[in-house]
Amino acid sequence: MNTQHQITNTGGLLLNLNQDARKIIFAICLVVCLMPFMSPAVALLLGLIVAQFSGHPYLHLNHKATHILLQVSVVGLGFGMNVHSALQAGKEGVLFTIASITGTLLFGTLMGKWLNIEKKTSYLIASGTAICGGSAIAAISPVIKAEEKQISVALGCVFILNSIALFAFPLIGHYFNLSQTQFGLWCAIAIHDTSSVVGAASKYGAHALEVATTVKLARALWIIPVAFMSTFIFKNKSKKVSIPYFIGLFVLAMIINTYVPVVKLISPYVVNIAKTGLTLTLFLIGAGLSRKVLASVGVKPLLQGVTLWIAISAVALYAVMHLA
Repeated sequence: MNTQHQITNTGGLLLNLNQDARKIIFAICLVVCLMPFMSPAVALLLGLIVAQFSGHPYLHLNHKATHILLQVSVVGLGFGMNVHSALQAGKEGVLFTIASITGTLLFGTLMGKWLNIEKKTSYLIASGTAICGGSAIAAISPVIKAEEKQISVALGCVFILNSIALFAFPLIGHYFNLSQTQFGLWCAIAIHDTSSVVGAASKYGAHALEVATTVKLARALWIIPVAFMSTFIFKNKSKKVSIPYFIGLFVLAMIINTYVPVVKLISPYVVNIAKTGLTLTLFLIGAGLSRKVLASVGVKPLLQGVTLWIAISAVALYAVMHLA
């Protein structure tokens, strides 16, 4: 899942435009992202270009917009899925999920100590890599009383790697001739945010999308036990844990689509709208990655994030190819 943290950008743009011009460019890009020919990867790239050249004129609203739009889109995708095949996908992914989350958190903690990275920053990067990127960081950061800078660094690191994954994973999947089930499992385990998982899987195929979405959302529920565990690690018992309730609506959408025949008449339209919403979400995420955000990450946290990501991607790829 994806929760863009609010980071303002008041300078460093490559084009010196007034606010009205920036709003017009941004509005045109939004309309382009609604077109049928626009893919999630291209939308993300377009957002990155906007972030560097003209900037996001509504950056203060980006966190809330991406949060809501992603959740609504994921629930909409549930109307294109079947409960029985989703349960099968969930069974296949549960062991990989447990092993990868535990391994990533342990390896991330050791790396953070070795690189001498500030403890909370390192923990947020490891948690975001292990579970579901920005959503995990957003849920865990108040529990451990993380500061603004620590949250920004962790989110910046995760969003940079998500952007790379959206383009790289389908190419790697085709290179190794992964089946749609294998690719869906790999995406759900190795890509941080739900938005990028769904974007990459939808490019690979319909069944890959079904497997990836189901496994990823089941994985996202691990935010709850990890957040509770974090209260003991950082000795903080005063903060409430944010529970991703929208996953229940996703499951309800699958049940309705499976057992209520009349819904199948409108399901394709709902799914298409949901995919458009996801494309728009990725554009907004890209538009929020200003040079200030990219520069704020720093070398050591980025090195931790990249190393963790490569490790979990390589191990998960081997696992789905030889063990799944």
